[in-house]
Amino acid sequence: MLQQGFILVLSCLGVIQAMFLCFYLFTLKKGNRRANRFLAFILLALTIRIGKSVFHYYIEVDPRIRNLAISTILAVGPFLLFYGKSLFERQSTFSSQQYLHLLPFGLFVLFSPIIPNRGDLESYFAYGLVFVHLGIYLSICWWHILKVKDQITPQLLKWYRNIVIGVSLIWILYVGILMRWIPFYILGAISFSFLTYLFSYLLLKRHIFTLEKYSNSSIDRRTSQKMLQQVKSLLEENEVYLDSGISLNSIAQKLSVTPRELSQVINENEQKNFSEFINHYRIQKAKTFLIDPKYSNEKIATIAYDCGFGNVTSFNLAFKAETEITPTQYRNRFRVA
Repeated sequence: MLQQGFILVLSCLGVIQAMFLCFYLFTLKKGNRRANRFLAFILLALTIRIGKSVFHYYIEVDPRIRNLAISTILAVGPFLLFYGKSLFERQSTFSSQQYLHLLPFGLFVLFSPIIPNRGDLESYFAYGLVFVHLGIYLSICWWHILKVKDQITPQLLKWYRNIVIGVSLIWILYVGILMRWIPFYILGAISFSFLTYLFSYLLLKRHIFTLEKYSNSSIDRRTSQKMLQQVKSLLEENEVYLDSGISLNSIAQKLSVTPRELSQVINENEQKNFSEFINHYRIQKAKTFLIDPKYSNEKIATIAYDCGFGNVTSFNLAFKAETEITPTQYRNRFRVA
């Protein structure tokens, strides 16, 4: 009894968390709003299907209600494809023809009262077709990932790939349950709970919508990498990062690009904002000063100013964030006698 109660609570928490994320994505005004809504629809469809599993595991659910919940699986594949297209192809509009992908979902809902759901062969056949449909769309999504992998930013590709992996795992579990390879029916709901919390963690840790703000940019992957090399050459050859007054605008002006383009290039390729990117170079320079015998009697504050930091506090914080030790500890550990 205790074990069943724990399973019920765990499954329900996953469904509640997923509903919260759906609401969050539907109301989010940042980034690519169309992509946000498509992702919300994916989660909503899976949540309804998983929620049915939770209730049906403990109480008998009317076959018509079960069919309506099963029908949502027919919406997951199309919305997963729409989500990828909205992220990668930067489509400004979706034609009405695109939404024909949802026709099987609409037909299943329409005929849900007469579709068999009695646990017999016909019922399993209808249920199996639903998962064949999702399997086909998952294959298309994986093909789409391979097609665009060299054209988009690694972070955005990794994000979408993780979403597809999560849906694929749920698909594998339910196919296994359908084929009776997996005897534990509620395992799908439990797995969904873990995936939901993992998704929430990734969403908060690396907010994907900060990457989506560049979704309408004309800079492709190759151009972005080329511009990054120009930025690095400017920093490494001229050491402009030693100037405490350096800014995103000043560097963009030197390279004849817009500040937005420069910010995009650094964010996409280095996973850092401009300040973090510049501080990395300053800290590398500071490391050489800290172990240089010529600077052995210099104060930490002097080294901080010489490396372009405006004050010693920001230097100490940035140094420890990158090296996990303070400048003084670094000097004592690596200083040449």
